[in-house]
Amino acid sequence: MLFAAQIPQEPGYLVGWGSLALINAGLAQGKNRSGLNWFLLSLILGPIATFILVALCDKLPGSP
Repeated sequence: MLFAAQIPQEPGYLVGWGSLALINAGLAQGKNRSGLNWFLLSLILGPIATFILVALCDKLPGSP
């Protein structure tokens, strides 16, 4: 019999993941990138999105 992978449903895990997504959205806005897009991406990728945002994404030039 096949079993589906179980995702941890502990409230602390979900709160931490959501908080990380909000932090990533703020980091993205600080680099002149779309906070909403990075928030949604962070909900899927979590800490991997944080690494991409911090290590690989440079700040875009802002409007004067």
